Amino acid sequence: MRSISTKLILAFLGIGIISVTIIAFTALANTRSEFLRFLSDRNQSDIAEDLRIYYLNTGSWEGADTVFRGNGLSNAPHPPGERGPKRYRPFVLTDQNGVVLVANDRYKAGDKMSASNVKQGVPITRNGKIVGVLVPISVPFEGDPREVAFIDRTKTLLIYSALIGSVIALLLGIFLSRTLTRPIRELTQATHAVSEGDLSQQVPVRSNDELGELAIAFNKMSAELSRSINSRKQMTADIAHELRTPLSLILGHAEAVHDGVLPPTQENFEIIREEATRLEHLINDLRILSLADAGELTINLQTIEPRRLLQEVASLYQYQTQKKNISLELDIASHLSTIEVDPGRMTQVLTNILDNAMRHTPEGGRIIIAARQQQDRIELSILDSGQGLQTDDINHIFDRFYRTDPARQREEGGSGLGLAIARSIVQAHGGQLSAQSEAGQGLKIMIRLPGKSK
Repeated sequence: MRSISTKLILAFLGIGIISVTIIAFTALANTRSEFLRFLSDRNQSDIAEDLRIYYLNTGSWEGADTVFRGNGLSNAPHPPGERGPKRYRPFVLTDQNGVVLVANDRYKAGDKMSASNVKQGVPITRNGKIVGVLVPISVPFEGDPREVAFIDRTKTLLIYSALIGSVIALLLGIFLSRTLTRPIRELTQATHAVSEGDLSQQVPVRSNDELGELAIAFNKMSAELSRSINSRKQMTADIAHELRTPLSLILGHAEAVHDGVLPPTQENFEIIREEATRLEHLINDLRILSLADAGELTINLQTIEPRRLLQEVASLYQYQTQKKNISLELDIASHLSTIEVDPGRMTQVLTNILDNAMRHTPEGGRIIIAARQQQDRIELSILDSGQGLQTDDINHIFDRFYRTDPARQREEGGSGLGLAIARSIVQAHGGQLSAQSEAGQGLKIMIRLPGKSK
């Protein structure tokens, strides 16, 4: 199978050879006729002027053949001892009606030429009256040695030009094919490397055309694939770690109770139950994320007022906020558009965000739940008065198993899946989840959902 480079070389070479050949043959075929036309045009005006002067001096065309011989045009062979081919006369002298006045090798005096041929001639006048017409005719070319040599040199030059043009087409084809196929070769090599597991492949972007766009797309794909693979590896490790912790506690306490190391008290059984419950929650969270990734998360949409949704969620946290001495405030604008959401899923989103806010808001702090109309969208936001986050943390808080404080105990900080689940659910509703914060200024998480016209 021929490579695309070879095909391009052959294509360029074929186009070049065909083009040069057509030009060369066209030029060769017309060189002789164009040279004859040049000679004819050059001599016609001179001979016509000589004939006009002859007629003025003699008053007739008798003996006008001497004018042609004087210009080197004769139908007779050269005198003995004189070299050179016979020169045929390429002109005929006729009257205005086309009747031949001076005979030559083709026409006799008194012959009649066609009107179309006479129109191509040069009229010879005397006192404004046409006394003759010098008509050009085609004759065999029997030029002198210099004229023949000129035509031969021209033909040779055209042949050499055609050969040089073909060589240039070949060299240009090789250069262009290698230039055009170089990015393709690089992409092919990089693709083979990726298929073998090397996800660090990046190809240089050498142009701003379609090949350049293809290189950019490949680099983006490679980077995203590498990030996705690394993320899945990390997630797998995190899942194993998260599952191992409660399982270790359950197995440890169960074996200790079974072996009599720990007494079968209510307190020990409660530890086992709590860890089993935490394990169940973790598995449920992972199931929700896997469904969201597969696009199979069930969403039962209902039209609901944003105020009602936020008030119901806020009522769930009245006891917790009072116990921790945190002020929970509602700041809901009037005349908001309704939203079409799954109330259960959206409650899960808001509780996940509020759980995170509760963990980071100190005693005596406050949490503000707000709702605003943003053109055709509704923005729900939750702002806490905690320590806030650095920019690096803001870029990762929606990542799975991410914790801004790695030293914090898991039972205090949750599984690290709450905000990731919230983002997946919001995106399943066609919305957006974002965050903004400054160190020491608290964290604000915003949910933007499509509004429904009333």
